[in-house]
Amino acid sequence: MDTPRRMNAVRIVERGTRDPAVERDALVAGLRATPAAIPPKYFYDAVGCALFGAICALPEYYPTRTERAIFAAHRAAIAEAVGRGGQFVDLGAGDCAKALAWLPVIAPARYVAVDFAGDEIRRALAQMVPEFPDIAMTGVVADFTRGLELAGELDAGPVTFFYPGSSIGNFAPADALTFVRDIHRHCIGRDRSGLLIGVDTKKDKARLDAAYDDPVGVTAAFNRNMLRHVNRLLDSDFRPDAFAHRAFYDANAGRVEMHVEAVTAQTVRLPGGPRTFAAGERIHTENSWKYAPEEFAALLTDAGFRRVRCWQDDARDFAVFYAA
Repeated sequence: MDTPRRMNAVRIVERGTRDPAVERDALVAGLRATPAAIPPKYFYDAVGCALFGAICALPEYYPTRTERAIFAAHRAAIAEAVGRGGQFVDLGAGDCAKALAWLPVIAPARYVAVDFAGDEIRRALAQMVPEFPDIAMTGVVADFTRGLELAGELDAGPVTFFYPGSSIGNFAPADALTFVRDIHRHCIGRDRSGLLIGVDTKKDKARLDAAYDDPVGVTAAFNRNMLRHVNRLLDSDFRPDAFAHRAFYDANAGRVEMHVEAVTAQTVRLPGGPRTFAAGERIHTENSWKYAPEEFAALLTDAGFRRVRCWQDDARDFAVFYAA
């Protein structure tokens, strides 16, 4: 008779979360500012997560499938660089789907899923435990874009930080350097540690514009849905259909910008009093910085990493780096 396998319980840690009143005040302050802005973390309510999944399947949105193809084509080499049996920290884990393909290959002793969306990682980890009963699983609910502090959740063994999807592009380059330095700090003193990261590359403006403004309008729905999320959080009364989706690549800056733009003058109820948006006034919702491979390799070196490897697709549309 087969011996039943031991099954680890999921451990959930609330770390670095801000007071809801402070978060609310910061959101309101951003909406009252000129120009107004909403942090991109507010894209990801339940509807936003579903819409982003749909975006990733669009023919115009190449990053997800291209990164997946690079992982598939170079899995053995990447796994050899990462090593087996260490700790695997999944930053912005969401539904943990991208990590799933790596767990059987690198067989970590510990998997740490970090995300602002606590409910999503709770669900994902609960589903993963039966499949990976020998991996200790921890969910850390935190907004790591405000600072990464995971030392208390890691042991002295090797650790690989996993940051796929070119989410690093949401940081301005100076902030990206600070963030990668923070990751490097967690690797110090832990031999065979490093960062596995996906990075979108600079390319033709028309392709980047199409990737962030698809003709079907899925990305537009994703962008405007943020206003619905804000309405629930603030009891505001944005009319999403009164705002247009604007997304474009600024080649000089090296980034894609996303905004919602008032189609006509709009007066919106907010805590503390109304805020009027003039016709044509924009609310900035996201930047997505792009890097030439040599630019990002230099950033990794500036952050303190010394051994940097890079894998790309044949078209050089995307890059995967492992920095040790």
